[in-house]
Amino acid sequence: MMLVRLLCWFFLLSVIIACSNLAPPAQINSDWESQRSALEDLDSWQLRGRVNVRYNDESNTPRIQWMQQNVEYHIRLWGTFNAGKTVIMGRPGYVTLEQGGDVRTAASPEDLILQQLGYELPVSYLEYWIKGIPAPGSQADLRFNELNQLVVLAQDGWTITYSDLRQYENLSLPRQVEVSRPQNDIRLRFVGLNWQLGGAESDA
Repeated sequence: MMLVRLLCWFFLLSVIIACSNLAPPAQINSDWESQRSALEDLDSWQLRGRVNVRYNDESNTPRIQWMQQNVEYHIRLWGTFNAGKTVIMGRPGYVTLEQGGDVRTAASPEDLILQQLGYELPVSYLEYWIKGIPAPGSQADLRFNELNQLVVLAQDGWTITYSDLRQYENLSLPRQVEVSRPQNDIRLRFVGLNWQLGGAESDA
């Protein structure tokens, strides 16, 4: 009985701490172009959360830590007790994927995903989509809510939806992002995202 009570208190305390660390809800966005420009200038950041990956009726939900330092990125995915740890590191023209001691390389993350998983995923676009802006190089359709915050982005056959936007300094960044393309039954759902702006050190 005492152990059950201790576990309950521990769970309650962890929920309180997690909630207290949340950034406040995003403010009304009076100038989308200024917000977009500021997000485009944001080139060093870190996020943590979970990502549910679904493809062809298969689904898994690892934890994710993504660190972006200018054009270089370091993405770590892992399950309970660090099971199934996968590390993706790259820069333009070169990317590596390490899993279970096996290291693979490719010229782009898209090539690597196609090589390893057999389907196409616009990984390079995610650097932009995850922040809430279109990727450069092609047209995008944007939809805003009553606070003039971007809630739906459609680009190159993909639909990206945003919810639970939070305020980080002068920027609004999403806590939940869903990336999907019905044509291939692919969906990525990022949940519980917490952002850190500027340079960040890995604790991997």
